[in-house]
Amino acid sequence: MSYEPAPGLPLVDATTPPVLTLPGPIPRSRVPGLCDDVRTLLERTGARTLVCDVAGLGPPGLLTVDLLARLQLAARRAGGSVRLRGPDPALRALLDLVGLRFEVEGETEEGEPALGVEEEVEPGEAAV
Repeated sequence: MSYEPAPGLPLVDATTPPVLTLPGPIPRSRVPGLCDDVRTLLERTGARTLVCDVAGLGPPGLLTVDLLARLQLAARRAGGSVRLRGPDPALRALLDLVGLRFEVEGETEEGEPALGVEEEVEPGEAAV
């Protein structure tokens, strides 16, 4: 299966981060073009984060890891970062194994409590 990009860039609402959907296995020959797309999306929208929808990538492998590492590098060079949407648990485990850290949509950031969770107070202290 080959991947043919849609002509032009999608319209993006300024209040939400741009989304780059990666359908199916991506051949190595498409990686430079996708890196260009990442830089262009971040520069045109002024966003600091690009959401990369990886739910349709299929079984993870080293080519997927290489692709995501290159996209993250392109985003950092453009002054932003990549957030993953819908990663397979096996992909997350593989990224952890090789030492690549990505923010994942729907997860709380390190050190921040999850939404709706109240911090515990010491006995005798007034609740805030």
